[in-house]
Amino acid sequence: MLSQHIKEQTHAAHQNVEGTIVRQLKNIRSEADYAEVLKGFYAYFRAVEDRIAPFVTAEVLPDLAERRNSSYIKSDIEALGGNVDNLPEANAPAVANVQEALASLYVLEGSIMGGPYIVQMLNKYGVTKGTSFFEGYGENSRDMWAGFTTVLNKYSEDPATYDRAVEIANQTFYNFGEVFTPIASAN
Repeated sequence: MLSQHIKEQTHAAHQNVEGTIVRQLKNIRSEADYAEVLKGFYAYFRAVEDRIAPFVTAEVLPDLAERRNSSYIKSDIEALGGNVDNLPEANAPAVANVQEALASLYVLEGSIMGGPYIVQMLNKYGVTKGTSFFEGYGENSRDMWAGFTTVLNKYSEDPATYDRAVEIANQTFYNFGEVFTPIASAN
């Protein structure tokens, strides 16, 4: 199954971007700091969503409208008194078909699974607003993830295509981390 193959083959990229993001979160000292970090999430999620939109439709992913997306991040930024002006540069990998688009979306959907841990970390730093995106799907998170991976695997029945899907997922992780490089340099 492609979902398991991506998980195994992107472990290093996943760990790398997770470390980058955790460092950003540990530097948060105010709601304004948090809003700045969210701008990176917003810029990148929106870039990926725009890139995959021609391929990931409600026909492909029936519950697409119920899934977390960049609009939730924008709402969180605004709840913190921020705006989506002056966003960091964000470059999503180019995708050429449904499988590649779903491989890129794998990274975004997977990041939502770690959201509750981010909310706990933010709460420790006194940030209690602007967490709707990271709250994910609540008690439905595992079911939403299972539904997503079922769709990914359905569109990925040929193991000969797995390497390209892994390449896209790794690039999605890498590019996500790159969004935060200028922020890390400023801190």
